[in-house]
Amino acid sequence: MAENHPRGASVLQPRFPGVPWVRIRGWLGIVAAAAALLATSMALAWAPTDAVQGDVYRIMYVHVPSAWLAYLAFVVVFLASIGWLWSRRPIFDAIAVSSAEIGVLFTGLALVAGSIWAKPTWGVWWTWEPRLITTAVMFVMYVGYLLLRGLSTDFERRATRAAILGAVLVLDVPIVHLSVLWANSLHQLPTVLRAGGSPALDASMLLTLIISVAAFTLIYAYLMAARVAVEVARRERLWIPT
Repeated sequence: MAENHPRGASVLQPRFPGVPWVRIRGWLGIVAAAAALLATSMALAWAPTDAVQGDVYRIMYVHVPSAWLAYLAFVVVFLASIGWLWSRRPIFDAIAVSSAEIGVLFTGLALVAGSIWAKPTWGVWWTWEPRLITTAVMFVMYVGYLLLRGLSTDFERRATRAAILGAVLVLDVPIVHLSVLWANSLHQLPTVLRAGGSPALDASMLLTLIISVAAFTLIYAYLMAARVAVEVARRERLWIPT
């Protein structure tokens, strides 16, 4: 389906300016892969077995970084949405849609990893407890955000509607994070960023978790650079600055 160009647009001139940081995506990919390999080795071979949960706790090294990336991705959607509403620069819309797609991916991964952990720990794959419910709602809302973008072929209208929604949906991020404190929950309470206390983790477990979070963050940066580059290249064939 063809998209409507903004007024005065010409397919002969690029609408997007260059985005220098996407040019380092090759190096980002190499660094992210190395960090992921290090994190995997530490999670499987270096971090000790948990005295209570045994080895099943190691899923934490996927689950927690995935949840962190979901938060990060949707905060980036919020910031890019505000950027579009403020400046009407198309690059902000490209960043927003790219980050939303990656955020949905990692929210889904967090839900799957959490279910894998829940089965041997709680005895069920899923239970209707606050953290799981709010995370599932966040997943559905951002899938809806992506679907909304497909309802209009007019770039300006689509970007504005999506930006308004992206600026509002971020409110669910703190709700998800704080849900274990606001209601009785089976989900484990915070073990790293605890109010008035040091992390409730062995030092080697904590270091492994930090490396895992860093590796996932680098993966996010690489995926963003690659996805934004694709989005910018696609749109440069269609639009010019107004």
